[in-house]
Amino acid sequence: MKNAKTIAVLGTLDSKGEEHAFVADLIRQKGHIPLLIDVGTGSEPTVQPDISRYEVAAAGNIDLAALMARQDRGECVVAMSEAAPVLVARLAALGKIDGILSLGGGGGTALGSGAMRGLPVGFPKVMVSTLASGNTAHYVGSKDITMIPSIVDVAGLNRISTTIFTRAVGAVCGMVESEPVPVANERPLIAASMFGNTTECVDAAREVLENAGYEVLVFHATGTGGKTMETLIEDGLIAGCLDITTTEWADELVGGTLTAGPARLEAAGKAGIPAIVTPGCLDMANFGARETVPEKYQGRNFYIHNPQVTLMRTTPEECAELGKILAEKVNAYKGPVTVLIPRKAISIISAEGQPFYDPAADEALFQAIETNLADHVPLVVVDAEINSPAFSNACAEALLHHLDQTTSTTKSTMPQVKHYGCFEFKAGTTQETIDHCFKSMEGMVGVIPGLLDFHYGPYDSAEGLNDGYSHGFIMTFSSPQARDEYLPHPKHEEVKDIVVPNLERVVVFDFNMPV
Repeated sequence: MKNAKTIAVLGTLDSKGEEHAFVADLIRQKGHIPLLIDVGTGSEPTVQPDISRYEVAAAGNIDLAALMARQDRGECVVAMSEAAPVLVARLAALGKIDGILSLGGGGGTALGSGAMRGLPVGFPKVMVSTLASGNTAHYVGSKDITMIPSIVDVAGLNRISTTIFTRAVGAVCGMVESEPVPVANERPLIAASMFGNTTECVDAAREVLENAGYEVLVFHATGTGGKTMETLIEDGLIAGCLDITTTEWADELVGGTLTAGPARLEAAGKAGIPAIVTPGCLDMANFGARETVPEKYQGRNFYIHNPQVTLMRTTPEECAELGKILAEKVNAYKGPVTVLIPRKAISIISAEGQPFYDPAADEALFQAIETNLADHVPLVVVDAEINSPAFSNACAEALLHHLDQTTSTTKSTMPQVKHYGCFEFKAGTTQETIDHCFKSMEGMVGVIPGLLDFHYGPYDSAEGLNDGYSHGFIMTFSSPQARDEYLPHPKHEEVKDIVVPNLERVVVFDFNMPV
């Protein structure tokens, strides 16, 4: 097949060898190339892997033979779950795999999905699992893993399992064959948090921001949504944060189902990007069906959102604690941030006449924010409901003000930095490896903030003054700070692991461009 893709088929080939061999054969029939990776730690694999369990373990600096000798299955699974993501991420960065498919029960799902979580968003990932019909949050994390219920156990080939496996192969092959559509004139990204109860506010603010030249990514504040948003901010992909819906902290406080964990509201602050924060939907915590609400909360004010979702109104005491938490998180922000309060309602159902209308709880929330917020953080109180045009416009304009300030400050005071380098590759390094090295470096653009461009090429001069260096590259950074933040960036460290082992010598030289 022209443009055949390589698909990693990762699994425990001692216990699930037959099943993984089956999907590998289907991948071949579709014109693509399977790469069988064994992560089993029991008996010998029943099919021949392309990458052995020992090679997988070595990627994580694990002595698998010594580990297996202790015959502790749990310890082995944990070790392989740490090594597999390293190996798979390396293969993807080198361009040696274009997608990944795995089949498994409990242990296999932990191993397969763990490897997939180490891959970037957009990389094709399909996990056929016996656990796919339950809560998959800890398997998927903040990545785009397609989970397919196996229906029957992954134990042999039968009319049900072969049907499911065949569809899974069709899914991953379709993914690798579908190249992302290029986006012309890519605009800076804004991350926004939204709930059904704040949709009108976010939609209106989004329109203002898009008209100003930004692209807005909206994340549903369901726990996973908040985690995903914060992950993309940590990865350096986001220019600003419209954090209108901070409701996940209510779930974290009372033990609801949609918590994003105690680190929620930290990524934007640590990244130093412009942000606005509001107490959107802190009037509610989420539980499942009404009968699933913990006994200790009986007698509280509940709202049945749908048969599967029960909302619980937060009390004045809980709101006071939530206001304190929000303020303390925002106080630590390194970048420009404004807190905005919609005094008349923080959700649709907290407005006057609605089921969660509770002026005492709202006042406790607002007072705690005002009392605990540091003096250097602007606080804007809007006498309107959260979904009013007045409040949504105030949020958008506050964020635009911070973005404009940041951009103008950077442009006026920060010189660009030119980052030059020359490589002498080790004897015997193939052209394919050299190309992979530079392509991996090129892949840092758009991932590492402030890295504006990357160019490279072989030495090409009759002067002969290269002193053995065969290739060179040039990067441009938006500022010295951007260059300094690039050096320890996880993506840079990942690329160094690919490039450095192939180098005999390297020289790097930086200088600032005039403002």
